Amino acid sequence: MNKSRLTRKSAALKTDLLRDGTFILGCNYWASHAGTAMWRQWKPAIVRKDLRCLRKTGVQVIRVFPIWPDFQPIAFLRSGQEGGEMRHGEDPMPFDEDGKAGVSPVMMDRFRALLDMAAEQDIGCIVGIITGWMSGRLFLPPALSSTNPITDPTAIRWTLRFVKRFVTAFREHPALLAWDLGNECNCMGRATADEAYAWTAAVSYAIRASDPAHPVISGMHSLAIEGCWTISDQAELTDMLTTHPYPIFTPHCGKDALNSIRPILHSAAESRFYADVGGSPCLCEEIGNLGPMFASEKIAAEYFRAALFSLWANGVRGALWWCAFDQDRLSHAPYDWCSIERELGLFRSDGSPKPVASELSAFGRFLDSLPFNPLPPRMREAVCILSPGQDHWAAAYGSFILAKQAGFDIEFQYSEQPLKDSELYLLPCLSGLRSVSRKRMKDLLARIRAGATLYISLNDATPSEFESITGLEPQFREARTDTRPASIRCGKDSIEIPTVSSHRIVFRATRATVLGREADGNPVFSAAEYGKGKVWLFSLPLETMVATTAGALRAGPLSDGWRIYRLVASPFIAKARAVLKTEPALGVTEHPLCANRRVIVAVNMSPSRLECECVAAPHWLPCRVHRGLAAGRGSTVAIRLEPCDAAVFEMRRA
Repeated sequence: MNKSRLTRKSAALKTDLLRDGTFILGCNYWASHAGTAMWRQWKPAIVRKDLRCLRKTGVQVIRVFPIWPDFQPIAFLRSGQEGGEMRHGEDPMPFDEDGKAGVSPVMMDRFRALLDMAAEQDIGCIVGIITGWMSGRLFLPPALSSTNPITDPTAIRWTLRFVKRFVTAFREHPALLAWDLGNECNCMGRATADEAYAWTAAVSYAIRASDPAHPVISGMHSLAIEGCWTISDQAELTDMLTTHPYPIFTPHCGKDALNSIRPILHSAAESRFYADVGGSPCLCEEIGNLGPMFASEKIAAEYFRAALFSLWANGVRGALWWCAFDQDRLSHAPYDWCSIERELGLFRSDGSPKPVASELSAFGRFLDSLPFNPLPPRMREAVCILSPGQDHWAAAYGSFILAKQAGFDIEFQYSEQPLKDSELYLLPCLSGLRSVSRKRMKDLLARIRAGATLYISLNDATPSEFESITGLEPQFREARTDTRPASIRCGKDSIEIPTVSSHRIVFRATRATVLGREADGNPVFSAAEYGKGKVWLFSLPLETMVATTAGALRAGPLSDGWRIYRLVASPFIAKARAVLKTEPALGVTEHPLCANRRVIVAVNMSPSRLECECVAAPHWLPCRVHRGLAAGRGSTVAIRLEPCDAAVFEMRRA
């Protein structure tokens, strides 16, 4: 189905989620007095007050959840060993549209009231239709409580009946912005890849059959390139992917302080990973700090500020904080069970705002003040190719961070997808016996032979035709016993990198220039001509080392790993960029408004005040500052930023 036909502007928000550059601000909403019990403990006066408070704070969009057993309270009453009847509790289901779908008309009226109140405040709603999982608790209709709702045929029958009835009832409402399949439905039950695909297709097609006008959003988290719930399947079957980037629930992300580079870049890196591999837009649908044990209110606000600028600059479609209000006064599950679910709000349970609410407001005002809308897509200098057998997320995350530190931007793809055009390709952390297929490697090498550049890093892969590609002849492979650091020459700088790998390969240089060696002299970093192009080899899994090592980005030998990326990409940075930087804590994206004018977004990805000077490329001059301190001094651009803050300014070609 043509995705453009699925787009209709919400009368409440007048926002097209599928348009490049769209960025929505909002939160996930449960009523302040009741949390997940809001539909049974319905208090419209409190809900109206909540929504007024949120809109005043700058919330444009809320994600809302019709708890499944409240809205479809079906129970199966047995009459014998095999017979029985599906009812609403003890009551027979009426012979009307609600009854056929097992839907509670009382709850439907309450949901319509919520949408009406949202429309009054000009708040758009993303609706998570199948809310069977929430905050660590399953919520299933009584008749389905013993089933796996992803695979059980009876559960799927009633799921589709509910979806069709619910969507038909609310598809014309002006507050409706998009349909979400449900909240993290991949947590509701185990499934094979085929079963996950079939469930997603059934629900998505049921939504579209009833409402072809509004986009369908995935609502899933923790997707992968390979496995049961995959990025490509969700991208194929929905209009928008979603990330829920909580550091402790995402591998490799919960290792450093929340207001430092690793967590700050997490949400943008994961969202770009999904969007690039899936070929679909991505929304950061849940973002938060998981409470005061992970970060103080001040640090949480700093983190959110930097993450917002990073998400916006990297083309993500918006950010929804989890959640609107603290739930520390509620006694029912899941709040009784899960301590991390109680103190996550923009607002405390007494109604007072936290600093994160101020950051959301300030960012919304900043976006409204800009003379351009939307922000043009960022420039990208390299394609990062992820391959079979590796930890895809670790390789992607490490590559994204290193490129940001080095001063350029990347886009991702999987090696089995058609090769994207680029002058620079990264093949990080090749692993296992498969790594890259012969066909794809031939395609890639043809690009290099014609003049492109290829960077390869090795984990434990065994690629073929190695010497002809790299100019290094493998001598033998052995388990690593010598863990002394390798010495690397990066232009004028010399750095040391830990030798962290299970095995090593001993090489003999045939035609490669060796730029780094292990302590025993074995080549570890090299460059070789390949046709008109160039191949760089780093024989350690640099990207996964960076991604998986706590504190690696703060201090120690790995904190200089970005210099390798800088050396490899330096010709392309110099060729493409208007602003050249050397400070690794400063993340810079460039967004062309036209051939001679660019928007520059510079984010301080650290918890410290940052003062640095960037170099303006020849013929480029700063001309307008929209935020922060950025001033031109001859051929330099001086930038001053508070912790986790950003500068936004324009450069023009003289």
